[in-house]
Amino acid sequence: MALQYNNNYSSHYSLVHVGKGFAYRTKPPVGIIVSSRRSVLNRRKSSPIWFRRASSRFESYIVGHSLSSSQKVIWNREMVHNLITTNHLRHVESMATMPSGAGNIPHLNAIILGEALASEENDLIFPSDDFSRQAHVPSPQKYLEMYKRSIEDPAGFWSDFASDFFWKQRWGEQVYFENLDVSKGDIRIEWFKGGLTNICYNCLDRNVEAGLGDRIALYWEGNEPCLDGSLTYNQLLQNACQLANYLKDIGVKKGDAVVVYLPMLMELPITMLACARIGAVHSVVFAGFSVESLAQRVVDCKPKVVITCNAVKRGSKVIHLKDIVDAALVESAKSGVCVDVCLTYENESALKRGSTKWEEGRDIWWQDVIPKYPTTCAVEWVDAEDPLFLLYTSGSTGKPKGVLHTTGGYMVYTATTFKYAFDYKPSDIYWCTADCGWITGHSYVTYGPLLNGATVVIYEGAPNYPDPGRCWDIVDKYKVTIFYTAPTLVRSLMRDGDEYVKRYSRKSLRVLGSVGEPINPSAWRWFFNVVGDSRCPISDTWWQTETGGFMMTPLPGAWPQKPGSATFPFFGVQAVIVDEKGVEIEGECSGYLCIKSSWPGAFRTLYGDHERYETTYFKPFSGYYFSGDGCSRDKDGYHWLTGRVDDVINVSGHRIGTAEVESALVSHPQCAEAAVVGVEHEVKGQGIYAFVTLVDGVPYSEDLRKSLILIVRKQIGAFAAPDRIHWAPGLPKTRSGKIMRRILRKIASKQLDELGDTSTLADPNVVDQLIALADT
Repeated sequence: MALQYNNNYSSHYSLVHVGKGFAYRTKPPVGIIVSSRRSVLNRRKSSPIWFRRASSRFESYIVGHSLSSSQKVIWNREMVHNLITTNHLRHVESMATMPSGAGNIPHLNAIILGEALASEENDLIFPSDDFSRQAHVPSPQKYLEMYKRSIEDPAGFWSDFASDFFWKQRWGEQVYFENLDVSKGDIRIEWFKGGLTNICYNCLDRNVEAGLGDRIALYWEGNEPCLDGSLTYNQLLQNACQLANYLKDIGVKKGDAVVVYLPMLMELPITMLACARIGAVHSVVFAGFSVESLAQRVVDCKPKVVITCNAVKRGSKVIHLKDIVDAALVESAKSGVCVDVCLTYENESALKRGSTKWEEGRDIWWQDVIPKYPTTCAVEWVDAEDPLFLLYTSGSTGKPKGVLHTTGGYMVYTATTFKYAFDYKPSDIYWCTADCGWITGHSYVTYGPLLNGATVVIYEGAPNYPDPGRCWDIVDKYKVTIFYTAPTLVRSLMRDGDEYVKRYSRKSLRVLGSVGEPINPSAWRWFFNVVGDSRCPISDTWWQTETGGFMMTPLPGAWPQKPGSATFPFFGVQAVIVDEKGVEIEGECSGYLCIKSSWPGAFRTLYGDHERYETTYFKPFSGYYFSGDGCSRDKDGYHWLTGRVDDVINVSGHRIGTAEVESALVSHPQCAEAAVVGVEHEVKGQGIYAFVTLVDGVPYSEDLRKSLILIVRKQIGAFAAPDRIHWAPGLPKTRSGKIMRRILRKIASKQLDELGDTSTLADPNVVDQLIALADT
């Protein structure tokens, strides 16, 4: 086969099409057939391909389009130079040094979505031409253009997006203020301060006024396949107004807290929106937390009312939520916090009204009062920096942290991240499997989607009930196009087998998403190959309760993906990796993931404890927000999250502080001491491994093991129960008494050849004892 050359020796790269192969050349002319892979050679025209230089002088790839005649690649040296001149773009320099925008990637093969499976360890996954052409961000060049502006002109960039929403009064001349350096005073972040708005109005009224009143806002799927429901934007607005009027009638006003302990009924987003409408601060507590955990949150925020339901079914199991609330309110009263109203929704599919325990004078049935209130309610216009919600998250100490998000910046950021990370279009049907008890349910079940006028599916039940095909049954039933879930669920369904997936069509799907923890490459490939039929990009998102919205994520249509990588920062996010001294590391590296400069969705404080806010997030590395996560950046600029570096375990996407679990264990009268570490878990990502030292004279027993697990379930919740109890006659400690958790992690992970130096321990023999008891 002869190579054809083009005589244009400009600074552009030139491509030529040679039969069923591809060649390109540079100056001086060097040509080569690019690939013999069938998936590449059989490409239709106008499809993006990686092209590799033949010369040993160059080990680079470029992205171009195969055409019937010679064609210049859209990237040239001048454009690349312009993208890498500024210091704050250095994390994308390696991506931009080549026309591909992805830098030097030796030994990687190109995979085009829909034409070949992601099966090799070193595959790059590309969106199809059709997808990219219609995407909000269709190319690396467009991403870099938008990212560059978001960093160089954050005030203008975010003001443009903010202007898409309704503001009763526009913000002042200063769009944002930030101080992330504790040496320069109190940590403070403000966005759009002085602007008056309301997020409920922007989620509902604005969409109704735009002619979307009859569009379905929420599809609800019950635990049982025969139960479902829906609300249009008009109906959702009316329901939110009725509840808002009731809350005002019982004395809830702007700034008051409302604790919400509800499962995934439509009444949960209704409650969040109703609170936001009148300026009340909602604190949603995941309806899996125990009595003690709920009471702790009630005591901390002192709500005017608690909203719950009598019970919920998860699969075949009935969970009596009202009983948990009753006990929690007794506990909170002991601490001096009394709640006068408990509004209770009758979830009759789980428990009838007559079987529900009741306290007259405090408890009110939702169905008895809410429908009587007017379906219109005046909006409370709030400042952009007024509180919107509290959400408690585990910390490295025993006390959960009350993360406080404000209104304006959070509104703009969640709406924008939702639109771009999922490439949302008005025709989409969106389903996020998260519970509103977590930040994902706030940002990407309720606020982000509704701000975009989206149709959202919410599901009350268990994802494998009545069988592991339930998710795909729901996808087909509602023609879901965007499916966003956790790696834990992906791994669980993967273990159940492909047949439960393939019995359903899933043809409506066009974008998949992953949230809560890094997704391992094998689960990524199964999600992509089996669930998405090798045609759906995966938005593998990294973010936190504290960040309010996505911080890193692939943008569907823009970047080639590497299975398991969160790829690159979202607009406005200056992600850096630092060493232990806080020095930024360039290029290929591993270290601590920090964020330089603020973003609109950032949390503003920890409720009632600004000092802890500063100490936890800003003092470790002065001038940066410290995420608490480790991160690696490969030589192509792709980011890989490596997990928590503090004493927090990520179990099924739930952040659980080791101190919380240890505190629960040592509250057992027969437990003298406990140390908890995280270990890899096939389904949950990380599991909880507890080393327990018993009181002298108490023998180890199976009953005691069960009792210890039960006390953790009771004090925190079932999701925090240890997966393994390891009996420990002693714990490895330094002479100063510090527990060497590094050694415990190695023992728990059976990495016994990596224990390191144990000579500094007060009693090195403890290590041998623990190893001997590992399989007991």
